[in-house]
Amino acid sequence: MSSPDRRFVLTLLAALPLAACGFTPAYAPGGAAGKLRGRIAVQAPQDRNSFDLVRELEQRLGVAAAPLYDLNVSLVLERLSGGITPDNEITRYQLKGAATWSLSAVQGGTRVAGGMARSFTSWSATGSTVAGLVAEEDANRRLMVILADQITTQIVARAPDIAP
Repeated sequence: MSSPDRRFVLTLLAALPLAACGFTPAYAPGGAAGKLRGRIAVQAPQDRNSFDLVRELEQRLGVAAAPLYDLNVSLVLERLSGGITPDNEITRYQLKGAATWSLSAVQGGTRVAGGMARSFTSWSATGSTVAGLVAEEDANRRLMVILADQITTQIVARAPDIAP
């Protein structure tokens, strides 16, 4: 058996357990997650962080032209000091975030899925005031990206139960 044939057989053998457990790619043609793209309307943003979160969610889920579902997200953020010098000066901050989400049918308002995403980011407090403010804004944006990724992953994981 030549080398390319061996690789083909090994690839088939490696894929066999996935096929046996009923694995199907989420975004495959006709896949459940693909059917949700552009069908979820994300709630309107209320502040800068929710604006960033909505933008990230719409990038991943698509902008809903004819929504079947409404996605509501509640954000809770907490800013903590992370590093303190012996002189009691803060050198690092941490931003913890939790996003509780709920997916409901547009018609009837029945809740079809929900969950929570949690993470944190941090930034350095050393440097100028402007550098600190920019670093804090960046940490907020990064946290919204992380939370959007987690929410999207949770929705995609539940897509077979949700998709029309």
